[in-house]
Amino acid sequence: MAPTTTMARVRTVAFAGLEVRDVDVEVQLASGLPAFTLVGLPDKALAESRERVRGALGTLGISLPPKRIVINLAPADLAKEGSHFDLPIALGLLVVLGLLPPAVLEQHLVLGELALDGAIRPVQGVLPAALAASERRLALICPGDCGGEAAWLAGEIEVVAAPSLASLINHLRGLHRLPPPEPALASEGGSYPDLKDVKGQETAKRAIEIAAAGHHHLLMSGPPGSGKSMLAARLPGLLPPLDPAEVLEVSMIASIAGRLEGGRLTRRRPFRSPHHGSSMAALVGGGSNARPGEISLAHKGVLFLDELPEFQRNVLDALRQPLETGQITVSRAAAHATYPARFQLVAAMNPCRCGHLGTRELQCAKAPRCADDYLGRISGPLFDRIDLVVEVPAVSPADLLLPAPAEDSARVAARVAAAREIQSERFARAGRPELRTNAEAEGELLDEIAPLDPPARQLLERAAKHLHLTARSWHRVVRVARTVADLDGSEVVRKPQIAEALAFRRHAPRRG
Repeated sequence: MAPTTTMARVRTVAFAGLEVRDVDVEVQLASGLPAFTLVGLPDKALAESRERVRGALGTLGISLPPKRIVINLAPADLAKEGSHFDLPIALGLLVVLGLLPPAVLEQHLVLGELALDGAIRPVQGVLPAALAASERRLALICPGDCGGEAAWLAGEIEVVAAPSLASLINHLRGLHRLPPPEPALASEGGSYPDLKDVKGQETAKRAIEIAAAGHHHLLMSGPPGSGKSMLAARLPGLLPPLDPAEVLEVSMIASIAGRLEGGRLTRRRPFRSPHHGSSMAALVGGGSNARPGEISLAHKGVLFLDELPEFQRNVLDALRQPLETGQITVSRAAAHATYPARFQLVAAMNPCRCGHLGTRELQCAKAPRCADDYLGRISGPLFDRIDLVVEVPAVSPADLLLPAPAEDSARVAARVAAAREIQSERFARAGRPELRTNAEAEGELLDEIAPLDPPARQLLERAAKHLHLTARSWHRVVRVARTVADLDGSEVVRKPQIAEALAFRRHAPRRG
């Protein structure tokens, strides 16, 4: 007798960075020796889905027949990873067992992890999957805990957020409809630390304001306890909230990384502060599965590197390309992924290893070699990519006795928001609405948006010869001066603004 064969197909996806690739889960039930085979380049987590699926179905009183079960993940040459294939496999089995009609899943994209008790656990990548479903005009079936992120596209697609396999089966059979999920926003979690808590350090505060207004990279150098980390922690409070397009970009990365708690999106800009012992893969992304790193998790926000010279030099040098391009490509033998990485670098460091170089009360015992060796950990090309370098001197007891500054973060943030609005409008007039800040302007566009009056140009030309500015440094000075002019409300970049931009470069550490 010829063997009988039953077949079902369920749509799902695989992820390569933020790219969503179509995967068909083909389930075949055939006569033959009992077996449960999974093919199509599954990883370890996916290979173990057989036991999770078997356990979840068993909880519902559904036992698999003693036949040959083959699960094929097509295309076969695409590596598949993750536990989100559990749910499409289970639904395909329910179809071939005759417990669900085949047509019910034809227009759905499915992802979710199964618990042994039949619960559907949250998985990574639901937001990118929802966008893919919208592009393909499909409905989405996802875990109940992830419904909040998928619900942002509920107006474009049908979203079924199921807490358990039993409730999903009843929904698909029409016995009990699941309510549509509601879009979820994360709680703002209180206010940011305020600038008025920082006494003294007026030059550093000005640098922080310029950095926030133009999305410029900033390095603060000073002895321990001078307030560098305090200033960095107050930078996010000066930045405007994410606009809807930016929320989507940032949330997609967080979704892929599994960092959207409860599927809740946020308008707060990311602030990432990795330890100086972080590895290359942790900072720029990588690992066996090419996951996003800290620089991508800081996309559209701030990456704060405290004790900058303590990071491994090769790790720091890996930042050079994303600082220029705004993206990072992670290549591995089995995976290749590109992630956005348009972050704002804010770094802090001591002037030397002991931290007391230039301090009258606690002189460095090994100067200047101590400073030269310490700064030698940071390459010149990385320094060249930093727009603002500011000295943060030690705070005296007299400074601590001063009353709190009158100007708080709210007033500075208002100036930053006004300057950023000027930049957005200028880029829109120039036909580049995708650009938001002066730090993104290059080439002819920079010349167009930052016209220098004759005294400003003369000063910059003299400074370029005297300070041996590279072409990259020249452009970074112009970008910073353009931001200073925006804060001043000036359409043309003038000599005082060039002078201020140069003042924040002349403090750049030099090694003799």
